[in-house]
Amino acid sequence: MDFDRVRLLWPDHLGLARGKYLPAATAEAGTAHCLALFALDYDREMDVEAPGPRVLQGLPDLDATFDPDTLRAGWEPDTAVAVADISFEGEDLPFGPRPAAKRAIQAWRDLGWEPKLGIELEAYVMEPDPDGGGWRRVETPGHYVYATGPAGDPTGLIDEVMATADRVGLPLESVNTEYDAGQFELTLRYDDALRALDDAFLFKVMARELAMRRGLMLTFLGKPINGAGGSGLHLNLSLSDDDGTNAMADPDGQHGLSDLARQCLAGMLAHHEGMTALCCPTVNAYKRIRPAEFIPYWANWGLDHRGTTIRVPPHRGAATRLEHRLSDGAANPYTAAAAVLHAARLGVVDDLECPDAETGNCLDEVNTDRHVPESLGEALEALQADTALCDAMGDGFIDHFVHLKTTEWKKFMTHVTDWELDHYLPFH
Repeated sequence: MDFDRVRLLWPDHLGLARGKYLPAATAEAGTAHCLALFALDYDREMDVEAPGPRVLQGLPDLDATFDPDTLRAGWEPDTAVAVADISFEGEDLPFGPRPAAKRAIQAWRDLGWEPKLGIELEAYVMEPDPDGGGWRRVETPGHYVYATGPAGDPTGLIDEVMATADRVGLPLESVNTEYDAGQFELTLRYDDALRALDDAFLFKVMARELAMRRGLMLTFLGKPINGAGGSGLHLNLSLSDDDGTNAMADPDGQHGLSDLARQCLAGMLAHHEGMTALCCPTVNAYKRIRPAEFIPYWANWGLDHRGTTIRVPPHRGAATRLEHRLSDGAANPYTAAAAVLHAARLGVVDDLECPDAETGNCLDEVNTDRHVPESLGEALEALQADTALCDAMGDGFIDHFVHLKTTEWKKFMTHVTDWELDHYLPFH
């Protein structure tokens, strides 16, 4: 692989791809970034009270390094890409999302299993709105579900995304249009958990940048369009034993599932409310997860049932997996995966009993009364109340996450929206 520079990237607490370009000749030494990046919100306002980033202690540097063997071909000319390991004073950052995912993976390894993930992303292709400003869905007059060719992708963006992903080694398994016009599901091939997460992180950066070059936007935001479906991040979990055998499968088990798989299901359901903030970390996310919309609202699981939070696809044997469907499209993949991995593992270590599979239609019939919190504010309260999940994620991570997300929620609660002005101002 020939390259003149290395683009070193890493995910921050918001899921944004921070990084630097480094000359190829000196890149192996790594680089530094200001630790106070972890005190920033989307509006670049710096929270001086955020626990961990040391804003009031001189804004020191963190270290970003990489293993040269992990270099990948980049989508920019003459540029290689690497996902950085970040540390401060020689230690992994306790509040870093990628380090959090690595700790969750290691916790499974300590039990004797290797976690695997297959990641499904959903996104809308948007174009500038010449009338109202802002963005609107691309015009797709021939759209239909599972369309291929120009009927679903008239701009050719998704064709370019697929071709580029193949060229740079970001392995797509499939691509299809969704129910709503302009929306696509982009499924990455499963792999060891950290590799799969790195693939998803880089894929999102690559795909959004290809859209930008065309004057378009590819958005993974959970609910970008009123009256249209939302976009999620589905995490397909499996576990392999020392021999590489899928430990989720048992041909003699109920529904062909092993006791391990059923305990994982039980754990994810037991921590359903608590993990919601980690999987759905924006105000917007709670516009997507509503009841009676085939959206993962309820604390339930089902056999090939798309109305449930955890769907168990019909494949068995080596393809057995648990599809956790709660996470919002704007979630940080590393944070969401850490929450899912820990919740599943707690089901095993606590020897939890799996409830029965959902038999209702999840529209007007459901077998449970437990569901996700109704807002980011309520979700943060539920997270803090789930002490077992918080302990698994680590105090350093939870303190930082809750502090910044509480600030974000408070900002929203004092912000006057266009809907309020349009709805009330003419009459009062």
